[in-house]
Amino acid sequence: MSQPLLPEGHLERRLGPWSATALNMSNMIGVGPFITLPALMATLGGPQSMLGWLAALLITLPDALVWSELGAAMPASGGTYQWLRTGFGAEKWGRLMSFLFIWQLILSGPMEVGSGIIGFAQYLDYLIPGIAADNLRTPGGAAVVLLVVGLVTLLLFRRIGHVAKLTLAIWAGVILTVGTVIVTGILKFDSRIAFDFPKGAFTWEWGFLLGLFQGARIGIYDYLGYYDICYVGDEVRDPGRTIPRSVVTSLVVVALLYIGINLSIIGIVPWREFTPMPGQPEPEFAKYVASICLERAWGRPVAVVFTVMLLWTALACLFALLLGYSRIPYAAARDGTFFGWFGRLHPTGQFPHRSLLLLAALSAACSFLSLGFVIETLVVLRILIQFIGQIVALVLLRKNRPEMPRPYRMLLYPLPLIIAGAGWLAVFWTSEDKRWYALGSLLVGVLCYLAWSFVTRRWPWSEEAAPASPQR
Repeated sequence: MSQPLLPEGHLERRLGPWSATALNMSNMIGVGPFITLPALMATLGGPQSMLGWLAALLITLPDALVWSELGAAMPASGGTYQWLRTGFGAEKWGRLMSFLFIWQLILSGPMEVGSGIIGFAQYLDYLIPGIAADNLRTPGGAAVVLLVVGLVTLLLFRRIGHVAKLTLAIWAGVILTVGTVIVTGILKFDSRIAFDFPKGAFTWEWGFLLGLFQGARIGIYDYLGYYDICYVGDEVRDPGRTIPRSVVTSLVVVALLYIGINLSIIGIVPWREFTPMPGQPEPEFAKYVASICLERAWGRPVAVVFTVMLLWTALACLFALLLGYSRIPYAAARDGTFFGWFGRLHPTGQFPHRSLLLLAALSAACSFLSLGFVIETLVVLRILIQFIGQIVALVLLRKNRPEMPRPYRMLLYPLPLIIAGAGWLAVFWTSEDKRWYALGSLLVGVLCYLAWSFVTRRWPWSEEAAPASPQR
């Protein structure tokens, strides 16, 4: 660790409303709904599983208001990191909370990027059979991981103004891909296939609720990214208006698009054909069910073109994720709570190249884990520190910093906080073994913080005030 480090340059505010919304939506859509549909259908065993996505929306929509208020009031690189540090008090508990946020980011951030790489490889498997075999632990799979990570990192090695233009171009490809699926669904939709509910589909028992929350975790994974713009707050024009609008707009629009995508696919490909059944292996084409949907509707040539478009969408997701997450270790280094080596900007491009390279390398490593493990674990890892933590931070800021300028104030406060908090805790508690993994990793993080603070003689071992963050 190091003392606070003033970077050699400064970040440029070049992201406007369109670029901000495009960044969020590129992150959110990615390949998520195309690779999670089989697992989602398995949670409740039929089309009723889509209730899991509705439950996820009922949690994330009020949570989006939390991100909007905090992002508008404190637009800065790092987002949650800065809010936890300020809300809990930079001299004591805020130092611990911000440290734990970086800790969980190092664990969960690369998992999220890795899931996108896995999704890319699964749809590439439609074009090159066998490339995604054995969780990419083959020479061909490893080559795909290295090429994808290298390409996305190279695209991000440029000034933020160029990145903003590139984001809009990538977003156009994402919308075209999603539009293709939805238009196909409109033209070829068969309600008898889509709404083929099994017997006893709606039994309001404990098992049904467990399946519902399992579906909610998958839905939350698919929605992740509605807040991505908050991580690059230092690079947003008019953040007091741009951030709230982009966060809420991207979440609502993507939720509607997801409904269209899901219904389009299950209205053409019967869900029983691609849904994993208990005790049986997953059907082979479940890895690229959207491509099969287009193939059955229009034939193999059209499906091939669509798959190429979907691969473009996957790259867009990875691009947006790495762009946002690379700013967080940089922001922590500036404040002296992470290795100072990461606090430098690229000498000509003025972007945090060192943290970008670190997260790219860790993401490549996570690409060799199983998709199911990655999705469930990364969602649960984030709940206590990131989502619950910043809800508490917002309450503390309202109480302790009433004079703080708030360009956007949450409607119906504190009702959205209560709904979001209860939802996050329910999702966490019903995650079974994953919650113990999250609690264990959190405990290790606390021990690491105590060891580091003991060596550096900082709180709680010293009452010395934390260094002030550099002015932005």
